[in-house]
Amino acid sequence: MSEPMPRRLDARGDAFNLCRQLAALAAFGISFGFVEAAVVEYLRFVWQPVHSRYFPDTAADSIFPLLSLEQLRSEGPEQMRILYTELVREAATLVMLAAAGLAVARNARQWLAGFMIAFGVWDIFFYVFLKVLLDWPESLLTWDLLFLLPVPWTGPVWSPLLVSVSMIAAGTVLLWRESYDRPVQFKWSNMILIGLGGTTVIAAFCWDWRNIVAGGEPNPFHWPLFALGLAVGLTAFCHALICCGSRTQPKARPEVCRGG
Repeated sequence: MSEPMPRRLDARGDAFNLCRQLAALAAFGISFGFVEAAVVEYLRFVWQPVHSRYFPDTAADSIFPLLSLEQLRSEGPEQMRILYTELVREAATLVMLAAAGLAVARNARQWLAGFMIAFGVWDIFFYVFLKVLLDWPESLLTWDLLFLLPVPWTGPVWSPLLVSVSMIAAGTVLLWRESYDRPVQFKWSNMILIGLGGTTVIAAFCWDWRNIVAGGEPNPFHWPLFALGLAVGLTAFCHALICCGSRTQPKARPEVCRGG
């Protein structure tokens, strides 16, 4: 019969596994961030001349006002095909990030943690590489078109970055607790509040969508709604971490058997 693994060696294995998971998610997020930034560079090459014809008084790198569906249709079927391709690509982006989280996970909690880390790293490095490739955004206060599904999401650059940092921090804590057999046990109330907080943040990003679709410039960002959603989500997560997670005791590790 083989001897049980010593506690010290087992702890090293836990640390190695955690580092492996974080390194894989970071490598995926950074690489995918570059791919996303490269796609934006190509799209600007395609759409910027069209945008300049309809809005000659705007800056060359301006996103707003958005081109309307009627304006794109008037440019020919190729422009609409590019738009539909972009919508499917955005949906595929979420699938890829979820798949990256699943690849390093052994259960649903680890999958959620992996998705959050991959998403956060991807989003941060997307802006890093945009700055490298296009010298954009001008600042963290620059407005960006964040997403198109189901309606346009808009906001200053630093608002999605704040969400991304929160996701990376929360995901890393979850994976760390999982690696040392101290998983965070979420109650239904925690999950509902976290979901409610996330939905409220998304609502802040989508708040001005009718004006954006109509070709308007972005109105002032709904910071109170954004702050409320982020606070509710983070508070519910911290409650689960402190109150629910503290009830889970680490599994006892076998001691070294010593021959007498």
